Amino acid sequence: MDTEYWALQQGSSSCRTADAAAWGAAQQQKRQRCQGSSSDQAGSSTSNPMQISEPEPQDLDSGECDEEDYYMEDDCDDGDGYDEDEYEFDEADFNQHLADKFEDLPPGVEATVPWLQKIAAKEEKEHRPADVNAPDENTKKYKEFKQFDTVQNFSNHHYAKHSEGEPNREWAKRIQHDWKLLEKDLPESIYVRVAEDRMDLLRAAIVGPKGTPYHDGLFFFDVHFPSSYPSRPPLVYYHSGGLRINPNLYNCGKVCLSLLGTWSGHGCEQWNPAQSTMLQVLVSIQALILNEKPYFNEPGYEATANTPHGQTHATDYNDNTFVYNCKTMIYSLRNPPEHFADLVAGHFRVHGHTILAACKYYMEGNAVGSVVPEDEEESDHLCGDAGASSSSNAPKPADGVQSVGLRANPAIKRGVFNASLKTLFEDLLMEFNVKGADTRKFLVEKLKKNLPAA
Repeated sequence: MDTEYWALQQGSSSCRTADAAAWGAAQQQKRQRCQGSSSDQAGSSTSNPMQISEPEPQDLDSGECDEEDYYMEDDCDDGDGYDEDEYEFDEADFNQHLADKFEDLPPGVEATVPWLQKIAAKEEKEHRPADVNAPDENTKKYKEFKQFDTVQNFSNHHYAKHSEGEPNREWAKRIQHDWKLLEKDLPESIYVRVAEDRMDLLRAAIVGPKGTPYHDGLFFFDVHFPSSYPSRPPLVYYHSGGLRINPNLYNCGKVCLSLLGTWSGHGCEQWNPAQSTMLQVLVSIQALILNEKPYFNEPGYEATANTPHGQTHATDYNDNTFVYNCKTMIYSLRNPPEHFADLVAGHFRVHGHTILAACKYYMEGNAVGSVVPEDEEESDHLCGDAGASSSSNAPKPADGVQSVGLRANPAIKRGVFNASLKTLFEDLLMEFNVKGADTRKFLVEKLKKNLPAA
């Protein structure tokens, strides 16, 4: 080759020299693998730089060789090289390296490229949102929520502004005795918080009993121990949300109970300073007020308990009470009382499915408070069908026995009840879904109902 061409070659950039050397090394390894050439021949290929500019003929029929050249091209910028025997192939790293070279691919093209599919699948797995029905922080806090515990203070307690001077030692000793009883003997469905800086204040949450129109609801009460306690009973206020949910629970918050001195009573029904306790008050509210047929709590109405007229009114009252129960649930979810937010969120996350199933069951014509089948088959009627007839899955009465699971009120009243419950069902479905309750069944039903007819 003439001197001018040699000078041109000498004047080329150092980058070209490095590329040529690397390419020569690649050719050497290729020949060793694909052609089985000896080490002497491979060494001679790099002895003269002029020989590098003339590549050896390639075997176009050998797909493996072409692939090896493509792999080696990605490593040309690395001047250190590597020992092939010690190299460990990292597929994930290699795929990412290839992906970086094709950042400008049109949308959708990556779906046809296998190594881009692997990267996309990995990224989807890493960023996939957690299953809404998997155990979450709400469930953890709910399980850890103690039935009895102390808090620092109550900023929004109904009796927070009540102050009757410095309490005496006997008063404090008696309240501490009540605290011990509550901590030891509280039923599983009652929760209590007391304030360290205000021993006269207490807040309680009572879960509505099964078999009543209050089932699975949460009902909150604020309590104040006056300086005359225990000579006088405690003061109790019900968080009504403006609803008259029971003849004994007024929408103004008044709790009407003989044990509290807010209603007449005889004997053990009245407050006894030596024997009565705060535990007794809470249990009485749950058992005597939140009962199966609260209509008969109204003075004078109990005389009609065994008459058709009385049973009809009791059924209507249960319908309205369950509607108010659902409204109270929504109110509590949106405005959880201080120190009880974890209980509210966790309780309705766990019981949300059961409450929605009960709404559906009642709208199908079954009496409020009747047992809802746990493994109920899918009904032909969707939850929002107002005025629907009794479901074929409803329990059938035995011969000669009147069913207590079927409502006796006229269809007009049932239609009004269903219309109210339908609206509340939609609100509860949204609220429970936000809290992570198992709402899949009801969301599917809702989707099917909204699909256009074929």
